[in-house]
Amino acid sequence: MLREAHLFERLLRKDQLIAAFGLAAVTLLSWGYLLTGAGMEMSSMSAPMERMVPASWSPGHAALMFAMWWVMMLAMMLPSAAPMILLYTAAARRSGRPMGTVFFVSGYLLVWGGFSVFATLAQWELTRIGLLTGMRANSGLLAGLLLLVAGIYQLTPAKAACLRHCRSPLGFVTEHWRVGLSGALRMGLRHGLYCLGCCWALMALLFVGGVMNLAWVGALAAYVLVEKLAPDWRYFGPVSACLLIVAGAVLVGRSFV
Repeated sequence: MLREAHLFERLLRKDQLIAAFGLAAVTLLSWGYLLTGAGMEMSSMSAPMERMVPASWSPGHAALMFAMWWVMMLAMMLPSAAPMILLYTAAARRSGRPMGTVFFVSGYLLVWGGFSVFATLAQWELTRIGLLTGMRANSGLLAGLLLLVAGIYQLTPAKAACLRHCRSPLGFVTEHWRVGLSGALRMGLRHGLYCLGCCWALMALLFVGGVMNLAWVGALAAYVLVEKLAPDWRYFGPVSACLLIVAGAVLVGRSFV
């Protein structure tokens, strides 16, 4: 019994390493799920991945789409959330609540699960009214508007406020620390909401490049990672916003020609 207790204490001292391996494993498994088609069958082996959908929607297909969206959010967002999760793990250990990390991460993932429900419903409706072919916008106007919204939102105070919390794990823990496991869950939910507030417009761009276009998914994930971890964001943010706005304006303009 003493030996088991000693082993458990040693594991707790390595909890950050365990958390890091866990995050890496979940991220890799998520990308693996996407690479294998996210449970969808291709109508043609030569068809692009963003067209791997049946002709009509059903509740079962909607559930499959929800799973695809949620796993995709894990693949895209967990790497950029890792510094916050690892810092919380260390803080939770010092406060005597090592299991708090599980509740913190659960809260974070619940937020992106909620976003995935909304994204699935949006995809369903856009497909119904004919603005999506497969998983990609077939309307230059829709694609252009999404780019414009993403670019403009990059320059708003709301984006700046959410990004500030995402870029400062220590500041977030200091300002929003809550005790107990329920407090850990609330902290995870709050941090997830800040991340959602930071990235929702960028995630909407998946409809522009293709929801299952993994090159596009990877590019957006890399952008989010740089956005949250780059030491100097003063120039990168405005430049990227201008590029999105120009691209969106071009597509909107072409749709009226």
